[in-house]
Amino acid sequence: MVVGPEAAGSLLMGTVVKNSVDVGHSRDEDPIMQARIAGVVTGMAGAVIFIAGLTRLGFLDSVLSRPFLRGFISAIGLIILVDQLIPEMGLSQLATHVGGVSHGSSLDKIIFLVKNVRSAHGLTCGVAFGSFAVIMVCREIKRRLQPRVPMVAYIPDRFIVVVLSAVLTWKFGWDKHGLDILGNIKSTTGSPFPFHWPFIPTHMVHIREAMSTSFVIALLGFFESSVAAKSLGGGESQHGEGLQGIALSANRELVALGVANLVGGCFMALPAFGGYGRSKVNASTGGKTPMSSIILSIITVICVLFLLPYFHYLPKSVLSAMISVVAYSLIEEAPHDIRFFVKVRGYAELGLMALIILATVFYSLNLGIALGIGLSLLAVIRHATKPRIQILGKVPDTSNQFENAEDNPQALEFIEGCLIVKIPEPLTFANTGELKNRLRRLELYGTTTAHPALPRVRSPEHNSNVIFDIHGVTGLDGSGTQVMAEIVESYISRGVRVFFCRVPKESSPVYQMFIKSGIVEMCGGTGHFVKSVDEALRMADKQTLEDFFQDHPEAGGA
Repeated sequence: MVVGPEAAGSLLMGTVVKNSVDVGHSRDEDPIMQARIAGVVTGMAGAVIFIAGLTRLGFLDSVLSRPFLRGFISAIGLIILVDQLIPEMGLSQLATHVGGVSHGSSLDKIIFLVKNVRSAHGLTCGVAFGSFAVIMVCREIKRRLQPRVPMVAYIPDRFIVVVLSAVLTWKFGWDKHGLDILGNIKSTTGSPFPFHWPFIPTHMVHIREAMSTSFVIALLGFFESSVAAKSLGGGESQHGEGLQGIALSANRELVALGVANLVGGCFMALPAFGGYGRSKVNASTGGKTPMSSIILSIITVICVLFLLPYFHYLPKSVLSAMISVVAYSLIEEAPHDIRFFVKVRGYAELGLMALIILATVFYSLNLGIALGIGLSLLAVIRHATKPRIQILGKVPDTSNQFENAEDNPQALEFIEGCLIVKIPEPLTFANTGELKNRLRRLELYGTTTAHPALPRVRSPEHNSNVIFDIHGVTGLDGSGTQVMAEIVESYISRGVRVFFCRVPKESSPVYQMFIKSGIVEMCGGTGHFVKSVDEALRMADKQTLEDFFQDHPEAGGA
């Protein structure tokens, strides 16, 4: 997995710097302070990731839903495309003199571009869009040829575009005709890798401003790293390209990425995480071990130290075109996901994607993030807190086969005087809050989907015996135990017999919780805890007969 700055994290970093300029904590012409703000954000993101790794929070990569991530990443791609159109059309200088454009929303920039399209610089547009077209054509050719000619992946098409554009600019003097070039790049501190500790008292104002954004950068970066690691690790990709023989651990990845970003923050670097795109390119060109990333890092350091002067004539519009290609790659997978959700009628997922894209593009990145994470967490909480209990019916002509009666009630037999309830999941504080209400609906209507205002359907005689099938209850916490004890106590007080079937063995934590809470004693002892539903039904019939003869001794004498 190749670690480096990602488009999403870099754009979020830009919003922090932009907000700092807007509130007056830094100036547009103060690159040193802006670099230090970047170091603060990177260091905080690294600290969040590092602490998450130490506390074993690697499971958090499953919190964000796929529609949220696809919608958010696609929105970032659209934002980057719109942002890069301004330098690609040679309108950067004009944008700085028009209020609200440089730091405005994508909608503001689109309006600016439409109004000033006639002011675009022709040479800049030609170089930018020509470079973009060449890179995209080469990309498509390589994609089609690579299955038959693997060596085509080694052709450095983007490097060739960079070199040719710099040579042509130098040869024909395009910089003298209004084409912006990279020029001389010098470190303002005199060192190519200046060290600056980000967490100092004078930076506290930036720390407060960047706290939420740093957390989002950390979360998104870790998720993308997890996707890249899971897709390429162990050779599990489509063509067997991956990191061979390496066991992946989400918690170790968190610690490693946290340390990397903590160190990077000390050198005012951008947040760096594992990127799927670059990792896939690295794998397709023969990189099979982490050593490929080390070699890539060494080459990058050599370029920074010795080769930057040779890029003096590199047009900035070419760099913008290359960034636009990256932005396009963020968007190109969205149509596939949209088609899939349309096919399966996942309209809720499509609505979430559309909402995030519209909020991010037309209002702000922070609103898109807040909406996406908020709705994803609500979906997780709703799923976790919903009890999935079922009423069971007996399959005709079978001795011990029971199925969910709500799926096909006409095809099943209901046992008179018995309510058979299946609990197919662990019982915790999260999903037991509605358990009593759901059970009450089963008693009254035989289904959990009936409205509670409807008249009663099942008579009380049908609930003389309640049988709980708890084979799926593999876990039981204190809150779940307390709710279950209250339910059993309520049934016993109403004269209803309670049985439990398919119970875990006596040494299991679940059964021990039943004993400690007094549920076993309330039910009538261990005899009410049996191995199957059929055995529980026989026990219920037996006790019904015993109670009948106790109440009607003359019937027994007859």
